[in-house]
Amino acid sequence: MAQRVVWSPIAADNFEKAVEHIAVNSRNYAALFARKILEMTKKLEDFPELGRIVPEYSNAVLRELFHGNYRIVYRIKNDLIEIVALAHCSQLRRTYS
Repeated sequence: MAQRVVWSPIAADNFEKAVEHIAVNSRNYAALFARKILEMTKKLEDFPELGRIVPEYSNAVLRELFHGNYRIVYRIKNDLIEIVALAHCSQLRRTYS
């Protein structure tokens, strides 16, 4: 059964800022980046455990996917997948729980 994917306000803001940052150098690459991130998160509807468990937390409901140097952190909540963060891997980690 497919689960609904939602983005937290912080994650949505991170996504917009990442796309804007990439677009400074290449609008084409920014569009490709955005499309790929959205495709990856869409797959979570049918495969919520696709990503690995976030090693810092060792909690099966908090998982992550990677695209290039970007980390997509999400939480599995019953019939909902919540994208909690999109961050460049060079950024300091923050608390997701």
